[in-house]
Amino acid sequence: MAGTAILGFALSACGSDSSSSGATDTTSDTPSASESGSTAPANETFTNDKCKAGQTSADTFKVGGILPLTGNLAYLGPPEIAGVGLAVSEINAAGGVDGTKACHDIQDSGDSTDMSVSTSSAGTLVAGKPSVVVGAASSSVSLNVVDTFADNKIVEVSPANTAVDLSGYSPYYFRTAPPDGIQGNALGTLITTDGYKKVAFLVFNDTYGTGLRNAVQQTIEAAGGEVVYGGKGDGDEFPAGQTTFSSEVGGALAAKPDAIVVLAFDETKQIIPELASQGWDMSKVYLSDGNTADYTKDFEKGTLEGAQGTIPGADPDSAFKDRLNGWAQVGEGAALKDYAYGAESYDATILAALAAVKGGGTDSQTIQENFAAVSGATGGEKCATYSDCVALLGEGKEIQYTGPSGIGPIDDQNDPSSAFVGIYTYDADNKNELTNSVEGSKS
Repeated sequence: MAGTAILGFALSACGSDSSSSGATDTTSDTPSASESGSTAPANETFTNDKCKAGQTSADTFKVGGILPLTGNLAYLGPPEIAGVGLAVSEINAAGGVDGTKACHDIQDSGDSTDMSVSTSSAGTLVAGKPSVVVGAASSSVSLNVVDTFADNKIVEVSPANTAVDLSGYSPYYFRTAPPDGIQGNALGTLITTDGYKKVAFLVFNDTYGTGLRNAVQQTIEAAGGEVVYGGKGDGDEFPAGQTTFSSEVGGALAAKPDAIVVLAFDETKQIIPELASQGWDMSKVYLSDGNTADYTKDFEKGTLEGAQGTIPGADPDSAFKDRLNGWAQVGEGAALKDYAYGAESYDATILAALAAVKGGGTDSQTIQENFAAVSGATGGEKCATYSDCVALLGEGKEIQYTGPSGIGPIDDQNDPSSAFVGIYTYDADNKNELTNSVEGSKS
């Protein structure tokens, strides 16, 4: 990391293939990373352990997934799937969960423009009786399915949800991504420390977008700044999936802002060119985790140069990225282009497995009862790998798993008590590069 600052928040807790059905998936042994051309450690063998027909939490540590294979967050699918797949591979290499093998069954979450996709996938997962479900990426999608999982007493752990509305939503809902109070404070602080006082928002009418907007706005106004367009209660939000933005961009520019914050998903690919065409200085654009992506193939060179964005989560070290990429090449047949939320997906899976070990069962109820404890909520000795943590649990010790996502122990709202937020700056090729990182805690 280029640098680290500690932020204390006064804000209240706010905040197919790889996914085919378990009925047709088969567990397959695969070549080692070195044999498949990966840069991952040559001595590690990755396995793509898909669930077989009929496997349930009664006889398997079964990891379901509801992750974006299609839709406007599909770019997050590969690293999240790799995080789950790598964790399952590692769990099995270490002897499974008390000798019980692990497997994964990934289903498509789609996005918030067509909730029927996630509704169907949630039904498929419930019928398969998983130990835990990792996902969804979109907060709105999770809000669509969270009750389905909770009603069936199935633990859902999101690696990417940040919406305020999900803090403490259900005893069966957890997340390994920080809520918007942390990212919103970091993004708002970045904007104000860059010297901007008058800020406009281009935000879609989605739980994620409006919740994050509110958190950023609160930070800006607390620092003496002003929101001149797109603020809370102004009614300027646009619907998810909109494709033309001349009116919204024109309205924002007419308010004469110093900086513009774009909170959207795939709509960003139309908003950015519109901002450029209307003469906006693109170095004064700020993005968030929903759209801080690599746009080298989407925009003309230099379009986003100097723009900044935030992505919650620590930037994992190169060794973990190599392992994640190594599994992706084996399990998905392609190298990763993005690593966002890969570490959070991996940690969600490892934490669930450790909860199963601690409680002595692969059923979801056992995982729910022990998930926070293995994250360090009850204190305990720190451990950084699945096998090391299992060894400590075998000695009857309390543990605090410290994985690559860098989150603190799970709190009483089932959120990470602390987390890192990466600050990214765009280069002349429209690629986002990590330039700083801040750590924030919920208060």
